[in-house]
Amino acid sequence: MGRRLLLVALVVLALGIPGAFGGGASDPGITPTSIHIGGTTPLTGPAQAFSTVAKGAFAYFRYVNARGGVNKRKINYEYLDDQYTPSETVRQTRILVQDKHVFAIFNALGTEQNQATEAYLNQAQVPQLFVASGATTWGPDYRRNPWRFGYQPTYTAERAMYGNYLRRTQPKAKIAILYQNDDYGKDLITGLKRGLGPKAGNIVARESYEPTDADVQSQIARLRPSKAAVLMLFSTPKFTIQAYQYVNGLGWKPKIFVNAVSSASNIMLISSSRGHNKRVEGSISIVFLKDPNDPKWARDPGVALYRKIMRTYARGENPKDVYNLYGMSVAFTFIDALKHAGKAPTRQSLMNAAIRLNERNNPFLLPRMVIKTTPTERFPIDQARLERWHNGRWISFGGLLRARS
Repeated sequence: MGRRLLLVALVVLALGIPGAFGGGASDPGITPTSIHIGGTTPLTGPAQAFSTVAKGAFAYFRYVNARGGVNKRKINYEYLDDQYTPSETVRQTRILVQDKHVFAIFNALGTEQNQATEAYLNQAQVPQLFVASGATTWGPDYRRNPWRFGYQPTYTAERAMYGNYLRRTQPKAKIAILYQNDDYGKDLITGLKRGLGPKAGNIVARESYEPTDADVQSQIARLRPSKAAVLMLFSTPKFTIQAYQYVNGLGWKPKIFVNAVSSASNIMLISSSRGHNKRVEGSISIVFLKDPNDPKWARDPGVALYRKIMRTYARGENPKDVYNLYGMSVAFTFIDALKHAGKAPTRQSLMNAAIRLNERNNPFLLPRMVIKTTPTERFPIDQARLERWHNGRWISFGGLLRARS
């Protein structure tokens, strides 16, 4: 019997079956000198504008490695292209876990994309940390999927902030919505209704699009007859830019709210080009990061660090692309969790650290923002401010607002 058990153990190790023996000192992806983590991101396809989320994180890890890493271990971050297609996310994630033997999946981007891999990663007991999506599901079902963790404010909370603002400032305004036809878009609608409360009936028109669609021209054309005074863009950058273009072409003049994933100033400047500035002016969004393009932060130490890292470790990349800074922000939090996971970290100790964060020094977040988690609160960022686009830049207004769903 002893020889048979030994043979089974050797076969399991040879096959590299993840999680077969649970967490422990033999967890894959970690050596005395390195920690190998991985993730997926759309380097190509309809959401490739988000590719710099991974590239910014990669640059920050290079910066950390140049300073000795974490407890003398260098971070090896490998990200693969999933083309923003869930089936490809599954394939690439399995490659990372089963062939590349990563310690953790980090910063994988997209709602449906992370949903497609969550059961596999949870069963394999591989940390699915700080997913680049604000889907509400990452928080409340932690008992079912304890190995998964969010990062940014939830989409539901974000849209509730917009709903509350509209209820106070334009209580009678008709509202039209363009949204992506998945949980990402539907979460935003749910949050908007929650914020509007008794004014939820002000939503008079909704049109969805698929991520594989070529454009949203027909959707905007169908929303136009609603005569809505407010247009909500629950869309990724490609379609947000198009929406501004088509709204302008139809002579429609709604106040536009653009969700945070597409409100980076570099995306807004593209949307403002070609004579569309009047439609972009006055747009509303939320903010939780410092904007490296805003003169307000010109002398800020965090933005100075960002620019230094971009110059040194991301040569050829665009320092004006705010998604790079988002990637650095989440990489900073990952390093914080790893430091608290112990000198001999395991997958389990990393998760234990992630659910007990109390980070008050992330240099890329707005001042006074705190990254805080508990075993039952799986969204590290729970604050944000409203902002308005004016004369080519975002200007925040009001104080920090609670951003939990």
